[in-house]
Amino acid sequence: MSSPYLWLKAFHLCAVIFWMAGMLYLPRLFVYHSSAKSGGELEAKMEEAEAKLLRIIMNPAMIIALILGIAIIAINAPAYAGAGWLHVKILLALGLIGYHGYLAKTRKSFLNGGRPRSEKFFRRINEIPAIVTVLIVILVIVKPF
Repeated sequence: MSSPYLWLKAFHLCAVIFWMAGMLYLPRLFVYHSSAKSGGELEAKMEEAEAKLLRIIMNPAMIIALILGIAIIAINAPAYAGAGWLHVKILLALGLIGYHGYLAKTRKSFLNGGRPRSEKFFRRINEIPAIVTVLIVILVIVKPF
């Protein structure tokens, strides 16, 4: 029979997958939004898609991932004592939360009629969550320190 700890890990991973999908997709929407004609039909569609992605997928997934991550650490605290990799993972996860906040703020800039950055900028920052996710997976699986 499986333990509650394993169920928490499984649902934590599902939440992280959904969150990262949104974190990778939202900057792509910003690429299209930044090239859309101001006040046009494409801009309206981008605003709607961005709002739904944040409200329905990204925000709930981030909150669930955070709550389950804290629960996993709390349940298995003795095993994590002195786990340097976990401290780095937490710092990287906090960085992703900050990046999430930046994306939400950028969406509001678009809503106010602005073009906060270029298409090229959004194409570049789209790599951030992918790189951080690879680092976190390596830390969790390999536990290098």
